[in-house]
Amino acid sequence: MTMADGATPQVRDFYNTFPYPPDPLQDGPPPGYNWRWCYATAYSHCTGQAPDPRQPLHILDAGCGSGVSSDYLVHLNPEARVTALDISSEALAVARERLRRSGGEQRIRFHCVSLLEAPSLGRFQLINSVGVLHHMADPAAGLAALAMALADGGILHLFLYADGGRREIHGTQHALRLLGVQADGTGVQFARQLIAQLPEQNSIRQRHQQRWALDTVGDAAFADMYLHPQETSYNLARLFRLMEGCGLEFLGFSNPRIWQLDTLLQGEALERAKALPDRQQWQLIEALNTDISHFEFFLGKPPLPAHDWNRDEDLWAATAQRNPCLWGWPGSRLLGPDLEPVDLDQKDLTLLKAIDEAPSQPLRHLVRHLGVDADGGRGQMRMGQQVRALWQRRLALLRPTVH
Repeated sequence: MTMADGATPQVRDFYNTFPYPPDPLQDGPPPGYNWRWCYATAYSHCTGQAPDPRQPLHILDAGCGSGVSSDYLVHLNPEARVTALDISSEALAVARERLRRSGGEQRIRFHCVSLLEAPSLGRFQLINSVGVLHHMADPAAGLAALAMALADGGILHLFLYADGGRREIHGTQHALRLLGVQADGTGVQFARQLIAQLPEQNSIRQRHQQRWALDTVGDAAFADMYLHPQETSYNLARLFRLMEGCGLEFLGFSNPRIWQLDTLLQGEALERAKALPDRQQWQLIEALNTDISHFEFFLGKPPLPAHDWNRDEDLWAATAQRNPCLWGWPGSRLLGPDLEPVDLDQKDLTLLKAIDEAPSQPLRHLVRHLGVDADGGRGQMRMGQQVRALWQRRLALLRPTVH
């Protein structure tokens, strides 16, 4: 019997009316990259090391919608077999056309089923589920299904709404429900007019104009934000309660800069905050940063490695590869994984080029080709520091020796 969540009929009808995301179709691969959808980069972010390239890679896009994430998953992981599911037939029709036009249709299989059916589709090393669980009547059951579908040692990327940065959105949603506004074209126009006619100093109007107007130019995006029939949002405490008992480990946020204390605090406040346990540090940031509108993070199914590359013998025996999520390579001025400016000096550029040209060579052999003795001496120390710096900056990925 086909499984479905209690909200499936409403949510399915909503996305059949408003396929989402509304990104336009185009010919050729998708522009740029999102490192969270590149398995090698995401796995290194979670564990400190690149994955074993000899292992088959199966990826699931759980709640793929119109296929924007699926398109990136296919093109950023050319060695992978990608499966995508969604409950909306109309959104899936857009997804299929998107992948046909991008040239990725041969490496993906689509299924019009509930996320609860994920375990029946196989076991996956990477599962992407962005903006899905919070549209289920029972998000915990959805998370349990994803955990079951995740292979041992696999990673799961999730995106869930946060209470703090959505206060005005919640107020607007409640007002529209009280007014009986429907999730259709007429309802969208009514809701746009309502927001536009609020007093100029009204916080809902101001927040929409300052933060959300560009994101909701299209009707599908506006409806998804203000007229969705089923939505749950979280604070950190409820988020971690949701994760309890699912058998997965929290591996960290996928937007870590937001969760760094020095983005908000300085002086004595910063020093006091650093003494707190991690979760209390995050709760402090949550309390002070009212712009956090979502949580994005990785979970993993044990066993998972954890590499810090402090031991020289491990480093020199490792192989390295250039992070595939760099814009502008092979130049010295790049955009990094989060599209941040990166400047490489000549030494770093030379080393990264050498890594790029010989990704299967142990670093011990590679650095000798660069004229450095990796068995001892000052040159080895400098080269080790340089390699570790490239790894810490997420420009190079390191992989232990594969026996």
